Amino acid sequence: RRLRFELRELLLVAAGGVPGALLRWQASVQLGPWLGGSAGADLLVNLVGSFILGFLAGPIPRRTSLVLLLGIGFCGCLTTFSSWILDVARLIQAGRPAWGLLLIAVSLMLGLLCVAAGRALSRSLFSSPQD
Repeated sequence: RRLRFELRELLLVAAGGVPGALLRWQASVQLGPWLGGSAGADLLVNLVGSFILGFLAGPIPRRTSLVLLLGIGFCGCLTTFSSWILDVARLIQAGRPAWGLLLIAVSLMLGLLCVAAGRALSRSLFSSPQD
């Protein structure tokens, strides 16, 4: 019985991970040139992921399945810490450390705003009137 539940969880994560990884890759390929390179594409996908995770942090029904599918699977593959840090390192190595620090600050500030916006949307959609 436990093995069946673990297989279900694994399938939910995988089902979200594949489209998240593909969207991440295509965001870099298709949007990177329009957004100033990989740093712009990384920022965009990280902000989208932050919004989705904020939404999942709210009072939504069927939370466990959605967290596995969208939170861990989709957002886990869509968003990226390593590429973000690599973008910062490249800016520093290119003699643009101020841009690297700005990318860190903007990413964190906008990411937190996106989490808050996602959570607010989730609360407005799923909170009961008594809350």
